[in-house]
Amino acid sequence: MPSSRAYQAYTDLPLFSDFASVADTERYVPLPDDWFVALTDVVKSTEAIRDGRYKAVNMAGAAAIAAVINALDGDASFPFIFGGDGTALALPESSRETAEAALAATARWVEEDLGLTLRTATVSVEEIRRAGHDVRVARFAASDAMTCALFSGGGVSWAEREMKAGRFPAHLAPPGTRPDLDGLSCRWKSLEPQRGTILTILAVPPDDDDNDPAFRQVIHRLVDLIETSERGGRPLADDGPSFAWPPEGLELEARATRGTGSLAVRKLKISAIALLAWVLDRTRRTLGGFDPAIYRKYVSLNADFRKYQDGVRMTVDCSPETVGQIETLLSEARAAGILDYGLLRQQSAVMTCFVPTVTSNTHFHFVDGAQGGYAAAAARLKA
Repeated sequence: MPSSRAYQAYTDLPLFSDFASVADTERYVPLPDDWFVALTDVVKSTEAIRDGRYKAVNMAGAAAIAAVINALDGDASFPFIFGGDGTALALPESSRETAEAALAATARWVEEDLGLTLRTATVSVEEIRRAGHDVRVARFAASDAMTCALFSGGGVSWAEREMKAGRFPAHLAPPGTRPDLDGLSCRWKSLEPQRGTILTILAVPPDDDDNDPAFRQVIHRLVDLIETSERGGRPLADDGPSFAWPPEGLELEARATRGTGSLAVRKLKISAIALLAWVLDRTRRTLGGFDPAIYRKYVSLNADFRKYQDGVRMTVDCSPETVGQIETLLSEARAAGILDYGLLRQQSAVMTCFVPTVTSNTHFHFVDGAQGGYAAAAARLKA
């Protein structure tokens, strides 16, 4: 198991909280050559989403993050990013064996319990640089309790394409192997837009060169358009979503967290916990270190509705006027050869969560569009 010093290349980076500067190259620092990038991707995710399995696709994508963090004894002090139907993580070489075992177990669980296929791969930062790309990272303060990793340099995107092309093949764990997915859940109801449309945005440079000044200028304008709109495009209310009973995603969460135990027993336990949270929220009471109002507030603050991985990826709540302005800006930039983009208008968003403990504010909430999200926007970008 790596020591905490192994992650200092990331944890020593300064934090910034102004997302408008997300494309500023000085924010990003190259990862050391002796780190590696781990990747996952749900095969045929667009088809699964079309069949109404968007929650399962997002659960498969988020599961890799939960599995690796739990395999590292709860240490989340490394960069990772959720992409809807997959994820990207970066770790020092000392964590490679542990991470690969967690990913192999996750892929087996996704196959056996979700009926989906999860590609996984690991590739060294050194190899990415030999191919002419880079992996640079920055730390964005989503709230006073949580930071998000941002990737630049084109290296993660290149590695993803190579993985999908069949390079860096990884093996599944033996049948019946289960990852530790404790804390993974999707209990919230779908997030309905308050301003008109849930818009998923992908905007990337055409040649992976996000260092181009023209590209960075367009990204500044895009982010400014969204941040100056009502509530900055945030798809959750400031006080967070309401607890629901019965809980959404009960079957998926039970399958993820039952270990080798009974599925029925795990469902009953999750239902009981969700009922207790709902009652406490309704009666405005606390229990132990759990305060429902504070928890809901940090669900909103910690939601990763905006991110940067070799380009902007956002799921935002926008008015029709703002959507039109965004589409005009991006279509003009594409016509000028500055970027490629994919947009998807949707009726709701969905949230998958990783909550190590409800008594701390350091819980993670991964947001995607509910009618295709990042996977469908990426398909439009390719088209």
